[in-house]
Amino acid sequence: MKGTGSKGFKVFCFYAAAVLFTLLALAVSVRLGNADDSSPAGNSNEPVTETRFMMGTVVTMKAYGPGAAAAVKEGFARVKELENKVSINIQASEISRVNDEAGLRPVRVSKDAFDIAQSALKYAALTSGKFDPTIGPVVKLWGIGTDHVRVPDPGILAAKRSLVNYKDVSLDSNQRSIMLKRRGMMLDFGGIAKGYAADEVARIFREKGVKSAYVDLGGNILVVGSRPDGRPWRIAIQDPRKERGFYVAVIQARDKSIVTSGDYERYFEVNGKRYHHIFDPATGWPSNSGIMSATIISDRSIDGDALSTSVFILGPEKGLELVNRLPGIEAVVITTDRRILVSKGLSKSGALTITSKEYRLTP
Repeated sequence: MKGTGSKGFKVFCFYAAAVLFTLLALAVSVRLGNADDSSPAGNSNEPVTETRFMMGTVVTMKAYGPGAAAAVKEGFARVKELENKVSINIQASEISRVNDEAGLRPVRVSKDAFDIAQSALKYAALTSGKFDPTIGPVVKLWGIGTDHVRVPDPGILAAKRSLVNYKDVSLDSNQRSIMLKRRGMMLDFGGIAKGYAADEVARIFREKGVKSAYVDLGGNILVVGSRPDGRPWRIAIQDPRKERGFYVAVIQARDKSIVTSGDYERYFEVNGKRYHHIFDPATGWPSNSGIMSATIISDRSIDGDALSTSVFILGPEKGLELVNRLPGIEAVVITTDRRILVSKGLSKSGALTITSKEYRLTP
């Protein structure tokens, strides 16, 4: 979606960071609405497909097999439950209460919220703060994705940025509580919560006996098993500078998460200058690392969610250096000068195919 504001000011939202497409020779019936009313659940070749708007993005689930309808229904219920717990856009959420009590007192939270906080702080430490869940004050000030988007005053931005420091988050595992040490601090799990939710949906699918499915939470894609015919799923990486449907590469995957962070997902322009939604905690400004998009392939979507943001901010060299140190993690990086860089394991696997002649694969 895109819209225009005052002269020289344009706002863009592109929620599909990585677009899944299938080359199945099937007549697929896609129905939106109640999962129980979708395609016949007893026919393994007919998917149950449903799309809703949750967690600030478009969520699509497609599952095959006898347990598909129940799995999709329970999957959406679980995503909604998590949204109600950790969204900062819901005033009564647990994380909103943590933010309201910043600098005052700890807040006891659910296991879900606590587990997400633990994972967020793990990746904050791993990246020396390039991924920082306390980026909330900066995100709120810029307002990208809201009706008050703007380029902030540098002085005000500096004040908000001074509140960003993951080391000032205190977790008490005995009380299962979270405390922000300074007034005005804000947690924002926008860079990790969708990954946690995708993992939960995949868990539900497997428990329901679903052996072939995919979940797309606004570009956080997770595939369960293979396609119904046994072949791997084919995941297309969006061209960051073209309309939806133009791809740079295709990844073949089974039982994997594929998550992309890109400067084209949500941004606005002022007099031709692009301001995107991925902020560098060190500056408070949109990251200027030389990357247009960073895609992470992993077993768990929560890892891919946090690492795609981290790699985007770290830049091509440091980002891939980090990925190459982590077992079971692979990456595809698209740079602003139209190079495609890949992690060592993915390069050797043969799972990646470059489909655009406008980009060059760089060893």
